[in-house]
Amino acid sequence: MNGVQIEVCMVISTRILGKRKPLLSDFSIDPPLDQSGGGRDRTLRELIEHIVRAQVNQYNNQKQAQRFDRVLGVQEIQEGLLRGKLDPASKSNTQEADAEEAVGVALLAFEDGLYKVIIDETERVSLDEVVRVTADTNIVFLRLVFLAGG
Repeated sequence: MNGVQIEVCMVISTRILGKRKPLLSDFSIDPPLDQSGGGRDRTLRELIEHIVRAQVNQYNNQKQAQRFDRVLGVQEIQEGLLRGKLDPASKSNTQEADAEEAVGVALLAFEDGLYKVIIDETERVSLDEVVRVTADTNIVFLRLVFLAGG
């Protein structure tokens, strides 16, 4: 090769069955790497775990950044004194998400059939199924909506 590296990045989409608008905006995520830093085939379970952990990490990092941004300035202190209350957190939730708990919930929800995973237009039905991630892999998480009384 000419020293050109191909960046492998998975594109993640989230949809709700029967809705036109996506649940979240599409986003990209680096694929899971093996211990030597290279990619390899993974089970669907490992892929879901990787995506959930990455999202929890991003969420927790954003929470941390918000905490640092909430330092009171002079104007906020004066307004708070007029209201009779100083509130640096402004009712924001500062609790971090637990990655292991989120992974457990995601895997259980898949096993319970609450969502489908479609990788490169192929539905994946088993957490133990081996999947290959390439430079143009598209992953869709499709949340199912059940009818009442069904």
